[in-house]
Amino acid sequence: MIERYSRKKLKNIWSEENKYKIWLDVELASAEAMEKYKVIPRGVAAIVKKKSKIKVKRIHQIESKVKHDVIAFLTSITEQAGIKARYLHQGMTSSDILDTSLNIQLAQSGKILLEDIDKILQVLRKKAKKYKMTPCIGRSHGIHAEPITFGLKLASFYSEFKRNKERLVHAINNISTCSISGAVGTYANISPKIEIYVAKKLKLKPEPISTQIIPRDRHAQYFSTLGIIASSVERVATEIRHLQRSEVYELQEFFSKDQKGSSAMPHKKNPILSENLTGLARIVRGHVVPALENVALWHERDISHSSVERSIGPDANITLDFALVRLANLLDKMIVYPKKMLENLNLTRGLVFSQEIMLEITKSGMSREKAYKLVQSHAKKSLANKIDLIKLLKEDKTITNRLSSKQINKIFNYDKHLRNVNYIFKRVFE
Repeated sequence: MIERYSRKKLKNIWSEENKYKIWLDVELASAEAMEKYKVIPRGVAAIVKKKSKIKVKRIHQIESKVKHDVIAFLTSITEQAGIKARYLHQGMTSSDILDTSLNIQLAQSGKILLEDIDKILQVLRKKAKKYKMTPCIGRSHGIHAEPITFGLKLASFYSEFKRNKERLVHAINNISTCSISGAVGTYANISPKIEIYVAKKLKLKPEPISTQIIPRDRHAQYFSTLGIIASSVERVATEIRHLQRSEVYELQEFFSKDQKGSSAMPHKKNPILSENLTGLARIVRGHVVPALENVALWHERDISHSSVERSIGPDANITLDFALVRLANLLDKMIVYPKKMLENLNLTRGLVFSQEIMLEITKSGMSREKAYKLVQSHAKKSLANKIDLIKLLKEDKTITNRLSSKQINKIFNYDKHLRNVNYIFKRVFE
């Protein structure tokens, strides 16, 4: 992933240095297990651990000749540790190292992503409670619908990211498996006891059945989860972009003192962060389909998935990490305009109460169809002629014969729309 959208923590997890370090950890844990069960002489793991260092450049030099990354890695370790290193990798196959290590990297990344989500949840909780009773217009199809509160918008985002956290926890748990089963996964040249030991040592679970590789449905679930989280990021970003439009302007991204919005137009304050998040979400989702296609491999193994995972492993995790941190900061610093929200709420001159008027008329005995048509005709006239809906209703004897002026006035009040906010908040936050 490019530097612009990368944070150090995630970059380090997907660095060559860390990858080979994890490979060595897997080999050492396997050697310890083999020593325990008297497959190899005692002291091998200790000597290899003491004498070996990760030499990325040397591994690449060897790989350029042998065309095999695991062999290059083992050769580099042997050069340093000496003849004792010949006992490494006994009965194992490359996928035992590659797959177990990849799962560790994914789990390491996932745990940082969980921390990122926690920050978003913290900000959303704080902001939702702050704007719990701040009225604003609810929109469907981009059109004014009925009153809600800005706090409810934020509570909805909070609930979604809470589900995202649960999804990711499950995906991390599902991906945290270990396979030390040898060629085609039959344990023909290595005991299942070795795998059990390695799994416990590395805080993983033994893969119940590997075919030489760990089944890729696990990885597909993990990357699909990242894709869902990215879509949630975009949902929030899209809402911010809309609400910052000049015609709406209910909130604004923080704009620093020396920041410039346009090279041509000095007045511009563009929602560049939320637009950027929309783009980053597309990148993360773009990695989901390749992960799904990796599930169907030939027989017990092929390597068509390998090139895919070398790309999507770092890119999806690093990109989403950056996006989540950016979103948390954006939400924390965003500027909210409650007065503008109220102004927009009143923009349609009471049309937002049309449903309640219709319902009250039906209660008086008129059919729903007739009541709908009656209220709709006044709503159209109100919109076209910029006349308050309540005025038109009070001038219609068909309506005033059924509803008193007091009843009509009572309907044109936001209180009813906000009376269950506390109930909703209790369900979301408690």
